[in-house]
Amino acid sequence: MSNVKVLPLLEADGPDVVPCCPPLAERPMTAVEAETAARMFKALGDPVRLRLFSAVASHEGGEACVCDISDVGVSQPTVSHHLKKLKEAGLLSSERRGTWVYYRVEPAVLAAMGKLLTVPATA
Repeated sequence: MSNVKVLPLLEADGPDVVPCCPPLAERPMTAVEAETAARMFKALGDPVRLRLFSAVASHEGGEACVCDISDVGVSQPTVSHHLKKLKEAGLLSSERRGTWVYYRVEPAVLAAMGKLLTVPATA
């Protein structure tokens, strides 16, 4: 069992799920918000992780078996390492079904990422 702290991109607040961080142009981030956003960007800063994240996000049905996304030019143990880093950053969730693990990007995660990079409209 890992003792790594997972910093979610989303925080549950009653029935609604809200992004952890305000849009970058809205106000300065707090230290906790910056740590959470940095972990997300760091996880996506690796080309293999970005390819895996994209493969899961674009896969039919919104989830992908590790067997369907592992062809990214690195060994299976390295794929597992990168998927673990994406999970720790709060970008992926997973479920074991038999011998395979299925990964998914919740639509709310993509929405939160988009909101973080949105420039507020001017009146």
